[in-house]
Amino acid sequence: MLKELLAYEYVFPLVLGFLFGIMCRIHLLRTDYRQYPTYPHGKIIHISLGVIASALGAIAIPALLKENYTAVTFLTVAAQQFRDVRNMERTTLTEIDKQELVPRGGPYIEGIAMVFEGRNYMVMFTSLVTTTATIFFHWWGGVIAGVIALMISRKLRSGKTLSLIAEIEPGEVRMEGRDLYVNDIYIMNVGLADAQEIIREQGVGFILTPRDANAKVTIAHPGQRQAILHDVATQLGVYTDTGEPSLSPLVKRDIQSGRLGVFLLPQEKDVERATSVIRAVPILESVFRMPTKTRMVKKEL
Repeated sequence: MLKELLAYEYVFPLVLGFLFGIMCRIHLLRTDYRQYPTYPHGKIIHISLGVIASALGAIAIPALLKENYTAVTFLTVAAQQFRDVRNMERTTLTEIDKQELVPRGGPYIEGIAMVFEGRNYMVMFTSLVTTTATIFFHWWGGVIAGVIALMISRKLRSGKTLSLIAEIEPGEVRMEGRDLYVNDIYIMNVGLADAQEIIREQGVGFILTPRDANAKVTIAHPGQRQAILHDVATQLGVYTDTGEPSLSPLVKRDIQSGRLGVFLLPQEKDVERATSVIRAVPILESVFRMPTKTRMVKKEL
C-alpha cells in the first residue's frame, strides 16, 4: 500500500500538501493574552497532532485515486482522536481554572476546547485541498490552493467580539452607605470600611447596553459575563486576593432594560484600556442566542 501511494506521480503532491498543512497548524498556534498554550510542551503536543492531521489530509485523495479505500478509513479514526483532543483541552483548562483569581468559567473553556479540535480539521482541509490541486493543476495550482486555504484559516482564527452586539461606556462607581452601584445598577453590599476605601480608589465601572434582542439574551448569560471579568483580569491584573469576596469584580444585570453593570478592580486603573479590552472580549459560541430568528408557526383556528 505504501509503495503504491508513494508512486512517482504522487510524491510531490503529498509533500506539498503535507507542508502546507503543517504551515497551517503553526500559523494557527499562537499564545495571546489567554496565555495558553504557553509552555513548549503544550505547543509540541499541538504541532504533533497537526502533523498527523496534515498527513491524513494529504493522503486521502491519492488513496482514492489508487482505489485504496482502506486508507481512507483512517480519516474516521482521526476524527475520533481529534475529539479526544477536545476532551484533553477541557480537562487541562478546568484544572487550571480552579487556581485562577478570576476564573474563565465553563462556557469559555468549552469554546477554547472546541477551537483546538476544529483547528485540526482545518489542517486536514488545507493539506487535502493543496494535494488535490497539485494533482489536477500541477504545482502552481497546489501552491495557489494552499495559500487560499491559509487565508481562510486566518480569517476563521478570530471570531466575533462583544463590540458587535453591545455598546460599552464607562460608568460611575459609587458607594451609598454599604451598597455599591455602577451608575444606577446595584452591584453588591460591601460591609468593610477598608474594602470601601479600596473600591473608591481603584474601582472602575462600565455599562454594557445590548444593541438588539439577541444581544440582550447573549450578554445576560453568566458564562459571557464571566468571560468579560476574566479577560480584563488577565490583561489589566486584579486588585484582590483569595478570601476577599468584597474585592471581587462582578457583573450585574438590570432586569428591565437588559443592561449590564460591570464592576472591576484592575491593578492598572486605565479606563481607556479597560474599554478596549471589554470591546475585544470574544462572544462565546456556546452562549450565543438568536431568539429573533425563531420562526413562529401560527395555527389556523
